[in-house]
Amino acid sequence: MLRALRVLRELRGKEKSFGRASLYRSQGWRAKVDTTQTVETGLTRELIDAGAKLVEKLDERGLAPDAAFWLYSPEEEAWKLLLVEVKLAKKGPKAAYSEVQKILAKNGKEFGNLRLDDLVLEKPDARIVELIRKAVRTGPRITGLRFKNNVIDGTLVEDAYIYRVA
Repeated sequence: MLRALRVLRELRGKEKSFGRASLYRSQGWRAKVDTTQTVETGLTRELIDAGAKLVEKLDERGLAPDAAFWLYSPEEEAWKLLLVEVKLAKKGPKAAYSEVQKILAKNGKEFGNLRLDDLVLEKPDARIVELIRKAVRTGPRITGLRFKNNVIDGTLVEDAYIYRVA
């Protein structure tokens, strides 16, 4: 695990950020990564279940996200739940976050430790969304797919948990 952490620290100097999500872009350099060792992070079963419940509630309100997935942000050393929704984006970020906050407040116990700070609303044309969409398509259903240490178009997606990518 220490070797993987050292490699990640070396790569941090070469990272590109997309909103709050961060990816590493390879540009002529190669790093040897031991894939049997991974960085332990705090995505718990409780947060995974809470994310799925939030997507279900958005579906019920007619605000079904086009894509919904947890993404590990190395610079924050935290997981962020990215929600991608054309209808929410048209209303603007303040209105979109307000809708999500209403759902969280009304059904608080169902969501456990999930907070509004854990969420990032992304536009459908955001780079991270386009990259994930190139590699994974789930259709409209809610799935549970771990997407770990994958390179898409030369960009490393360190860790993600995908519910939907339509």
